[in-house]
Amino acid sequence: MHELALTESILRILEAEADRQAFTRVRAVWLELGALSHAEPDAIRFCFDLVMKGTLAEGARLDILRTPGQGWCMACAAEITLGQRFDPCPLCGGHQVQVTSGDAMQIKELEVA
Repeated sequence: MHELALTESILRILEAEADRQAFTRVRAVWLELGALSHAEPDAIRFCFDLVMKGTLAEGARLDILRTPGQGWCMACAAEITLGQRFDPCPLCGGHQVQVTSGDAMQIKELEVA
């Protein structure tokens, strides 16, 4: 389960930002999670509570904002929405699709004290 490692990385980012911005408590985290990121939102939520226990983010609320996958079809020169990697272009059925967004995970906002 790579979600555990991803959640541990979130904690390291929170700790680094706490040092940089001088806060001591995280109350909420807004996490943007792309549909093509290969991370399961439910697994991230489960791991979040476990990893944050005993840290500056213990009890923090996690809001996951899902973003759609986007791609560029080389065959029909159109920007398209992708449900998952390697889906064909919904316009022409071609498979020459380059992912342009929706494959990332990033912290978008924090509520801190």
